Amino acid sequence: MKFRSIICLGLMMLLAVSTNVFGQTDFDAFWKNFKASVIKKDKNAVAALVKFPFSMPYGYKEVKTRAAFIKNYEKIFSGEADAVKCFPEAEIIKDDAKTYSVYCGFKETPADTENTPLKYRFELTKTGWKFVGFDNINE
Repeated sequence: MKFRSIICLGLMMLLAVSTNVFGQTDFDAFWKNFKASVIKKDKNAVAALVKFPFSMPYGYKEVKTRAAFIKNYEKIFSGEADAVKCFPEAEIIKDDAKTYSVYCGFKETPADTENTPLKYRFELTKTGWKFVGFDNINE
């Protein structure tokens, strides 16, 4: 009986570790990690949480690689929006079982909470939650 308990405990620990290593299945944990990485401006940590190809707003090319994402990092997080200021208070919108969105306003009008057209989109993938796109929904 003790042997079975040890095996079950071992399997549960392995499952917990594999979920952390291979992907977050809990959006709240993913969001906490993603938001902290953006606030710290840790481009490499953020890039590790991206699904490629990455969708960009009208007028920009689709981002197909980690290097291209890092090159576009400033446009995504501090171009039109100021994600560092927006994310701590941003409302997380559950679009459906496999997608969430976070909306931010323009950097020039931070107090305007009614006009938040800058959309950060997240999707549950085979490897866990990933950042899949950034868009200005007004364009």
